[in-house]
Amino acid sequence: MLLSLLPTLFVLGLAALAAIGLAQTRRSPPENAAQRFAAARILTLALVVQGIHFAEEALTGFPERLGALLGLPAMPMSFFLTFNVTWLAIWVVSVPALRAARRAAFFAAWFLAIAGMFNAVAHPLLAIAARGYFPGLASSPFIGAAAAWLWLNLREATTPRANLAC
Repeated sequence: MLLSLLPTLFVLGLAALAAIGLAQTRRSPPENAAQRFAAARILTLALVVQGIHFAEEALTGFPERLGALLGLPAMPMSFFLTFNVTWLAIWVVSVPALRAARRAAFFAAWFLAIAGMFNAVAHPLLAIAARGYFPGLASSPFIGAAAAWLWLNLREATTPRANLAC
């Protein structure tokens, strides 16, 4: 089972490390409340789009197809479902926490932004490698766009107002 999870854990591990770094080094001062509220609205949109992307992947066999494409065993569907539902729940809880400038919420939001943009690149590449549709392809541009918008809003929310004019 572990072998089938390695590609996913590697890529998402890198995304998590980057998100940790961003959450630790970028702060959201009190005067950026409006930007935090905007980022929280975009986080809500991105998590809905990620939910749609997850459903597409689940319904079209992503765990099996990824393993087969990479010459690995299938990822257990129970792991895939649990992992994705857990993250959707974390992002739901993060919406109000982001408004309150909680660092953990910024980590979760940065993680979605990074992972979502990665999806926009990875799924078309997987489709090329598979020489046809690959699970998650149809929704990947939408999660990529929502994630990029989230990234921009998080940058704005974590930039002190005095630096916005620069």
